[in-house]
Amino acid sequence: MTAPGAEFRPWKVFDPDDPDSFVGSLRGRRWNQFVTRFPELSSMSVLDLGGTPASWAVAPVKPGRLVILNTSPSGFDSSVQATVIKGDACDPPTEVKQDRFDLVFSNSVIEHVGGHESRKRFAESARESAPHHWIQTPYRYFPVEPHFLFPGLQFLPLKARTLIARHWGPVRRDLGRMKMSDAIDNLQWIELLSITDMQVYFPDSEIVHEHLGGLVKSLIAVR
Repeated sequence: MTAPGAEFRPWKVFDPDDPDSFVGSLRGRRWNQFVTRFPELSSMSVLDLGGTPASWAVAPVKPGRLVILNTSPSGFDSSVQATVIKGDACDPPTEVKQDRFDLVFSNSVIEHVGGHESRKRFAESARESAPHHWIQTPYRYFPVEPHFLFPGLQFLPLKARTLIARHWGPVRRDLGRMKMSDAIDNLQWIELLSITDMQVYFPDSEIVHEHLGGLVKSLIAVR
């Protein structure tokens, strides 16, 4: 029951930044897997491709040093010590290329960088910037499209996907305000990856399958 004066937000259950939400609990489980895989994280130098300081606020362990590279830096959080650099993860600025990192981290970014060639450059940056990496992306063939939370949306024609996205889910307000052409452009920036895609982009990595309800939900390239 909603407290008097409080706003009822049915989509709050899917808020990834809320650790008490359904999606937030899934990310919490992933954080625990990440920390288990890299037990020395607290002393490691980490490069986050496309993340934000706020996304690290719920991490159970923080890196010894954290550098975040993002084309549109946002999500600042005073509880997270991080150096935030504006730049493209597919073509990192010189200060990032010349730096030394122990680990590259990325969460749900590679599917947004814009086409095969950009994904190749993103993967090369991740593989070349550190001896270890953890690169996560939603799985294309999970039955619910993860950005709009609509069953099978990723398999529909582009115009149908756009029409649904403009009227469904937690992002409908943003897309609904756009011109149709701009909303279509927004949808075209989302390209979910398959297992084979990840194997091609990260040939020297272990491709870990993250499950939900017995189905593969996300893929993680780990080295």
